[in-house]
Order: sequence, then C-alpha cells, then structure tokens
Amino acid sequence: ILVTGGAGYIGSHTVLELIKEGYDVLVYDNLSNSSKLSLERVSQLIEKKIPFIEGDIRDENKLNSLFESNMIDAVIHFAGLKSVGESVVEPLVYYNNNVFGALQLFKVMQKYNVKKLVFSSSATVYGEPTNVPLSESMPVGKPTNPYGMSKLMIENIISDLCKSDQEFSATVLRYFNPVGAHESG
Repeated sequence: ILVTGGAGYIGSHTVLELIKEGYDVLVYDNLSNSSKLSLERVSQLIEKKIPFIEGDIRDENKLNSLFESNMIDAVIHFAGLKSVGESVVEPLVYYNNNVFGALQLFKVMQKYNVKKLVFSSSATVYGEPTNVPLSESMPVGKPTNPYGMSKLMIENIISDLCKSDQEFSATVLRYFNPVGAHESG
C-alpha cells in the first residue's frame, strides 16, 4: 500500500496500524509539513525500517518511477496542504498542491492499473452547517475556504473517476481535527 503523506500525523499512525495488520507499506512524502522523525518512531515501535521515498505528488515523473519499480495494490492519499488560514492567504498554492497533486497521482494510478484508493478529505466540505451535529448523509455545502474547496474538488474528481471506471473503488474520509497519540506516547 502506498501511503502519500505517510510521514505526517495521520499518515504515520496509519502506517503503524497497516504494518501491525501485516500489510507491506511504502511511504511517499515531500516532508513539507511532516518529519522523517515520525517514521523513525514508527520504525522503533515495529522494529523494522519503513520504506520511504521523498517526493512530491505533483512530480509525475517521480510518481511514474515509483509505480514502475514497486508493486502497488492500493493508495491511501494523505498528502496535501492543510491550513485553513493559510489557504485563504495563498489559495493558488493550495489548489496547485492539493488538486493538481491529486490529479497527477490519479493519472499515474490509472496508468499502472491501481484502482483502490482511500482519500483523506475533510469535514470542511460541508461548509456552514445547517444542522448539528453533522452526519455523513448531509449534502456537502459550499466550503468557506480554499482548503475545504480543494478537498471538495478532489472528492468530485474521485466520484467522476469511479463513474468512468466501475472497477475503481474509493473511500473518502471526512474527519474533523484528529487528536490523540499512540499508546507509546
């Protein structure tokens, strides 16, 4: 399983759980808002090195090389910029990284016939809530910031991809701010 953004907070916790469940994992991360230290800690917990490739999801050539040289069955896509406030100040940076990066990743997945995806979206796709608490069955609204809009745009791309290819399966996770830590501390 390829985990993009696997050196980040959610990514590194997911990598740990995947490995504990017996999956082979490959981490791809540009380290722009993460750290190799998180993977070193995971390596200590599982007592083995985690395969890591430093790279950006917008780099189609590097992604092609990655998929060419590894047997990838599925992708868990966590890579992306994530600051709501920063996205308001620099919307083009967010659309370029999050949306264009996802397009590059999905294009390469399609080329190498990888048709299983888990995407890390956000509850920000609901926009201003009309009812609380929010539920998964609620329609998405108009996100109030470029970060949320980038996540909604990617969700729409995934939906269209699934419609165009009945074999492509995707799960979208719309969580709020995740908190907590592994029991190791």
